[in-house]
Amino acid sequence: MESSERDRVVTRFAPSPTGTLHIGGARTALFNWLYARNRGGRFILRIEDTDLARSTEESIRAILDAMEWLGLDWDEGPYYQTERLDVYREFIERLLDSGHAYYCDCSAEDLERRRQAALAEGRKPKYDGRCRHRGLGPGPDRVVRFRAPESGQTFLRDLIKGPIAFDNAELDDLVLLRSDGMPTYNFAVVIDDITMGVTHVIRGDDHVNNTPRQILIYQALGAPLPRFAHVPMILGQDRTRLSKRHGATSVMAYRDMGYLPEALVNYLVRLGWSHGDQEIFTREELIRKFSLESVGRSASVFDPEKLLWLNAHYIRERKAEELVVLLEPFLAQRGYPKRDPAYVARAVSTLQPRSRTLVDMADGLKFFMVDEVDYDPAAAAKFLKPDMVEPFEQLIRELEQLDAFDEKTLEAAFHRLSERLQMKLGKIAQPVRVALTGVTASPGLFEVIDILGKERVLQRLRRALDFMRREDGVAPAMEHL
Repeated sequence: MESSERDRVVTRFAPSPTGTLHIGGARTALFNWLYARNRGGRFILRIEDTDLARSTEESIRAILDAMEWLGLDWDEGPYYQTERLDVYREFIERLLDSGHAYYCDCSAEDLERRRQAALAEGRKPKYDGRCRHRGLGPGPDRVVRFRAPESGQTFLRDLIKGPIAFDNAELDDLVLLRSDGMPTYNFAVVIDDITMGVTHVIRGDDHVNNTPRQILIYQALGAPLPRFAHVPMILGQDRTRLSKRHGATSVMAYRDMGYLPEALVNYLVRLGWSHGDQEIFTREELIRKFSLESVGRSASVFDPEKLLWLNAHYIRERKAEELVVLLEPFLAQRGYPKRDPAYVARAVSTLQPRSRTLVDMADGLKFFMVDEVDYDPAAAAKFLKPDMVEPFEQLIRELEQLDAFDEKTLEAAFHRLSERLQMKLGKIAQPVRVALTGVTASPGLFEVIDILGKERVLQRLRRALDFMRREDGVAPAMEHL
């Protein structure tokens, strides 16, 4: 794309490090990232850490980890507002010199009394402009306020919501700089966006009411306005704002629940954006097709089942060897013994069609991973019964004699045994499944036997044989068959 540096799209994501990165913030970051990538622009990461009481290093790390996990790489940053205080001070001086800002020494107690009085008289409880014309200079416990216009309208031409007009009389003289020297959100965000060359501000629509105040600051500084795009909020299935009561809201909680980043990215982009009827997108397709024109104006409903469906799709699509690496922390949590990655990959491939999360898969891998399986009591009572002792004895002899141990050879051996015993194959297969896996549902039996290998299979069949002999009141043989 041919364009001058000045015309290039620049977007930013600017979280406050007062907690983890949540679903709503992640979608905002994703939309900014996609728009910049689609337009050949730059994506900036900025940490708005001026709330010293609530900002933490732990939260910063959690946000960066979540961005990296989602694959939302940034071109500049992370910038930290606490490292830019000199920049804010410079712009404060410009506003003071031009008469667009002034010092105020009203105490918090006095402000509250006047607000209450305004409410009692039916007036809007906004700052009454008491210090506007006092000509105060800097001093202890003094803040700097913006001198907002008292009449007229401020217009927002939103790329998603369309044109919105705000009455200036409804706005008040907001604080730009606190008495401790820290800038307020509405001031710092404007200065950051001006100095970083941000061309498009894409954020949640909970910021719409901040926008006229920010536009007025841009205008007071004679700075060009960015284009604003306010994305509708995300709702829970009860159509209230998404919160913890609807389940996990933290991005990294989804990682820990066994979701793949590409599934969450795909799901988040579809919360408010669409491209025809297409549901599944590669990252390259998202970059190529994303546009703000296709972002809807209505709130989106978070559907956990839809996310699970997408996650299952991406689990099926991943190479088994890649899933082995992603599964490592889940396998370690369960205390499974270390196994050869190639063996685990073969086991993983049998579970890909039936696993919706990596947690599902880690649980399903148990019988492949452990040295000795635990029998489900109901399954053992139903299938590992004394009348299966003789079939198991013959099966063990049959399998011991096999040179090859692949699915085709194993299936032929089972059919021979079925004919010899005049038993239906299922009558033999299900007890064998329980003996090998401990449960009644698993991937294909011959596939399982092939992966487990001859030594493990014979060991587990012999153990099940001993179990059934004990159930029959017969002491186990001194030597295994």
